[in-house]
Amino acid sequence: MRVVPVRHRSIDDYRGVVGNEVVNALQRHAWGMSGHSVLHINSTAYGGGVAEVLLAHIPLLRDPEIEARWAVIDGDERFFGITKSIHNAIQGERELEWTAEMEEHYTAVVRSNLDSLPEGYDVVVVHDPQPLAIPKLLGDDRSRVGRRWVWRCHIDSSDPNPEVWSFVARHLDVYDAVVFTADEFVQPEVPVERVVVSPPSIDPMSPKNADLADVTVHDICTQYGIDMQRPLIAQVSRFDPWKDPFGVIAAYQLVKEQVPDVQLILAGSLAHDDPEGLKIYEDVMTYREKDPDVAVLSNLQEVGNTSVNCFQRAAQVVIQKSLKEGFGLTVAEAAWKGKPVIGGRAGGIKLQIVDGETGYLVDSVEACAQRTLELLADPERSARMGSQARELIRSRYLTTRELGDWLELFASVNGG
Repeated sequence: MRVVPVRHRSIDDYRGVVGNEVVNALQRHAWGMSGHSVLHINSTAYGGGVAEVLLAHIPLLRDPEIEARWAVIDGDERFFGITKSIHNAIQGERELEWTAEMEEHYTAVVRSNLDSLPEGYDVVVVHDPQPLAIPKLLGDDRSRVGRRWVWRCHIDSSDPNPEVWSFVARHLDVYDAVVFTADEFVQPEVPVERVVVSPPSIDPMSPKNADLADVTVHDICTQYGIDMQRPLIAQVSRFDPWKDPFGVIAAYQLVKEQVPDVQLILAGSLAHDDPEGLKIYEDVMTYREKDPDVAVLSNLQEVGNTSVNCFQRAAQVVIQKSLKEGFGLTVAEAAWKGKPVIGGRAGGIKLQIVDGETGYLVDSVEACAQRTLELLADPERSARMGSQARELIRSRYLTTRELGDWLELFASVNGG
């Protein structure tokens, strides 16, 4: 297990975005917890939404002198293959064969991380399936690491595989609180008094979401072969079957029949805790059928946060056609940039899009293509919807709101 370094940030930096009242309330709440300590544990320091959220929150928790630390669990390729299977099963995959050998290997790898755990925290927050078993395996020794324990499930758990969810549920009884993104994700095995519902958020001050000059957007997109004089569709996501990249390409192909000069960007990152990602990336590269107007980009091509920011700002239409989705930070990212997003009617996406007002929710390739054509044909309407989308994100899904949720939860589990 290794500790992730983070740079200094100040809550004061957000005054110009969310206003003095919000920042002052946050600071009063945080100062009341000065001297408390919090440890977050997840499985990767880059390449996923959890890492992005922690990269924002850890420094802001430290600003009012809360001792906040972020540790990443170690594991081999087999371990991360198993935990990706758990992830898929929580999202409803029914074809998975869950075996005793898988459970044993998972447990052995988590156990191998126990001796390197940092110690002496008031609250430990464990994110998603990879480190789930830590407090259970610690047994009576878990108070050495943390007095209170919280499991944060970032996954759409509305209809989990029963066998795998049973395995997950066996590890939850030692947690003082379990955090879900939406009410519909809450499972009956979790006692209602331990349930917390809090959606994730985006950091408006991060390189992925900060304002950029038009010339920067133009130059970076051009470097990746995008013609800024032609219509552009974009989906930014991990390379994952639940994100339905093949459905996005199929919708793009329908759009191209009526808008022949349209372009598509599929951009995403490849993380070390997602061994399935590279295979999907390679399959997408093959599936696009050598269409020069489809750009499949990742960190393999040095795509980073600023590049993604540029792609979302340059696109006339941003899509997030997920089949299952815990939240989908990329919806909030694009909406924050004033884009109406066409999203799959799934999980946390439904929280972020008011259908027909700030974007569209779709259930098929054909509907995705039709809504894309409508937005391309009516830029004024698109701009109006995008403006409403930005205000929705400002009011509900910025990092300051989620930080307040965490501070309230920390105080609650500590008896405050």
